Amino acid sequence: MSQQKKSKIIYLDHAATTYIDPRVKEAMDPYFEDVYGNPGSLHQIGLRAREVIDKSKETIAKIINCQSKEIIFTSGGTESINLAIKGVAFRKGEGHIITSKIEHPAVLETCHYLEQKGFKVTYLEVDNNGLIDPKELEKAITKETILITIMYANNEIGTVEPIKEIGEIAKKHKIIFHTDACQAAGALDLDVKKINVDLMTLNGSKIYGPKGVGILYKSADVKLEPLIHGGGQEFGLRSGTENVPGIIGFTKALELSQTEKEIENIRLIKLRDYLIKELLEKIPKSFLNGHKTKRLPNNVNISFLDVEGESILLYLDQKGVEISTGSACSSQKLEVSHVLDAIGLIHDAAHGSIRFTLGHRTTKEDLDYTVMVLKEIIENLRRISPIKVRMEDIRNKSVESSSDHH
Repeated sequence: MSQQKKSKIIYLDHAATTYIDPRVKEAMDPYFEDVYGNPGSLHQIGLRAREVIDKSKETIAKIINCQSKEIIFTSGGTESINLAIKGVAFRKGEGHIITSKIEHPAVLETCHYLEQKGFKVTYLEVDNNGLIDPKELEKAITKETILITIMYANNEIGTVEPIKEIGEIAKKHKIIFHTDACQAAGALDLDVKKINVDLMTLNGSKIYGPKGVGILYKSADVKLEPLIHGGGQEFGLRSGTENVPGIIGFTKALELSQTEKEIENIRLIKLRDYLIKELLEKIPKSFLNGHKTKRLPNNVNISFLDVEGESILLYLDQKGVEISTGSACSSQKLEVSHVLDAIGLIHDAAHGSIRFTLGHRTTKEDLDYTVMVLKEIIENLRRISPIKVRMEDIRNKSVESSSDHH
């Protein structure tokens, strides 16, 4: 069975990136060769390109419930996050920012950079499930607070944050609220009015769209300082010739992911819970990271004690199973994940953590095969491992908070 399966790659790393949906590719194709004009040109081919960008904005605006002038196309999640956070900071010139310890590196590194420029940043603690306590967030607000930036759902452990509630607090204190929703698209509600956000980041490569394209939703009330200067595209906030095929692909992917999400969520939750149950039952000394129910439909993050996650990853790769040990953007670094550290795991427990993220093509057979080979890999690795951790010693702190009860 193992040999037969090896010819088929089992891809369980959809949080890192997704393959492109054939329907998305089909929508993009004409814009490489036929409608190739620069949307800034005044001739026919340029004007056709401009028209499809305007139509794309209208489509996205309907999906996320905003005006089309509130959509800014970018090169992806990282650029959108930088534009949101630095855009507010540079516009204000000084002030205080509130974020959390478990944000994506694109948020954390931007905040570290701004600290060097004299801005103050509060990094909120999370509880053992990775949840932020809105009460603690409200306590952290000062007269100088200019921005709150909290992710919608965590890319490593899948925990979904109380965004709506955080947005209400931000509104009450008249503070701009940004959410990195890159992992949430296709799974959660993106209606910006319902979730109370002023700025929201989305990324094409997480929703079966092309890489190198994303959006920043920016409420008309929010003023940003641009990071890229030039020809004044995207209302002067993001200069550079627009990536027309990418924009078409992003729009189609968002459209498909939002219309199909309810049916796909049901399917994924069933597979997700099946995988969690199988792994915890069949592999001793293992436990789930992240909130049991308030989590993304496709995310399974499990720690296997007494083994190194990197070794598991390499052995699974040889068996044709692709997974990750955490965020793909920082998994080249071998230090412990900042997210697992923030939820209180000791280093030896965090090092054996694996993230499985399921997707469109994932089947129950794929998961059965994965569990079977993984069980064998872990048994072999444990035989030679010098690490021995007891289940009762996995945490170096217990960070419980009232946020668990919301």
